[in-house]
Amino acid sequence: MLDAALLDKEPPEAHFAQLTRTAGMSTRDRAFARLLYTTVLRHKAAIDRAIHPHLASSPRQRSAMNLLRLGAAQLLYLKTAPHAAVGECVELAKRRRLAPPGLVNAILRKLVGQSPVDLAPLETLPAWLAERWVEHYGGALAAAMATAIGRVPPLDLTVKDDPEGWAARFGGRVVGPQTVRLIDAGPIEDLPGYAEGAWWVQDLAATLPARVLRPTSGERVLDLCAAPGGKTAQLLTAGAVVTSVERDPTRAKRLGANLRRLELASEVVEADLMDFAPAEPFEAVLLDAPCTATGTIRRHPDIMWTKGPADVASMAALQTLLLARAAGFTAPGGRLVYAVCSMEPEEGPGVVERFLASHEDLVRAPIAEAETGFEPTPEGDLRTHPALLPDAGGMDGFFIARLIKNA
Repeated sequence: MLDAALLDKEPPEAHFAQLTRTAGMSTRDRAFARLLYTTVLRHKAAIDRAIHPHLASSPRQRSAMNLLRLGAAQLLYLKTAPHAAVGECVELAKRRRLAPPGLVNAILRKLVGQSPVDLAPLETLPAWLAERWVEHYGGALAAAMATAIGRVPPLDLTVKDDPEGWAARFGGRVVGPQTVRLIDAGPIEDLPGYAEGAWWVQDLAATLPARVLRPTSGERVLDLCAAPGGKTAQLLTAGAVVTSVERDPTRAKRLGANLRRLELASEVVEADLMDFAPAEPFEAVLLDAPCTATGTIRRHPDIMWTKGPADVASMAALQTLLLARAAGFTAPGGRLVYAVCSMEPEEGPGVVERFLASHEDLVRAPIAEAETGFEPTPEGDLRTHPALLPDAGGMDGFFIARLIKNA
């Protein structure tokens, strides 16, 4: 999985389920495997700084450095017993021929008893991302966001009802109208209420686009790029009649499965937005567009190493096309919410400004602080970021704009 992220620039999540099934791993082992590779990705800069003084030259084998990173993460951050961490990596080097076993043993033993390398917050980010965030948000906020994404995030659950009761049951805390936050939750499937469909996993920030749309009972709502289904579930619990569109067949199946567990019913349409042609427009449309997802690095640290500036530009171009399509699905007088979980301005306000400049039939409907609890931008949009709610465990970064189509 580290090879996928750091060598092939592919999201490791795409390989995780298949690898763990093939290996026949238990729930506990899968959880540790996920913790291990996300720890490496989250602290890669400091781990590399700890390893490099002990390397005379870069290892020739393709995966050797990643094997050393796995061992270093266990020794420096996860406090795995040294004999277990070193022994497992040496055995893996022998069995898979990933690196000279003697080299792995020698380097990892030099890290035993060491503390993690202390880096300035912005040094933990890849240079391309640190430079962009400093430019767009200033050094202080960029450093605060880097600090936030260096921490393991809590688990947020959106509950159908009684958030205070569920918080008491879980020993968690209420951080939003329907959001209960848990620390050290354990396997999700083992939590009370999972089998009964009483809640679903959804970061607090990810609940805001549906809240800003303000669906009403009986209203026809279109949820675009809908998987895995958290926003659809919010809209349905508000009483809306929802059509959920998802392009990817695997994600569409996951969306359907999630709704069945929650005992909620939506019309799920597997279609590309560029080909989707509903019989009539909708009163409210929610577009949570594909993006670089740099606002979710605290949960998906691979994004730092699999994305780059070129991805920002290509995503912004795609988002502009999708927003125009979404506008076409919106009835006169209807509402359109555009959202991305990216911190990059080109994908947020940049897309909206370009769109409004060429579509005179839509205007901004400013978002009030009372609607979300967070201060809007001067333009009336909403921007969240990882450094918000620092005492409660932070939140993901989202950009959200609400538009109204002229009647």
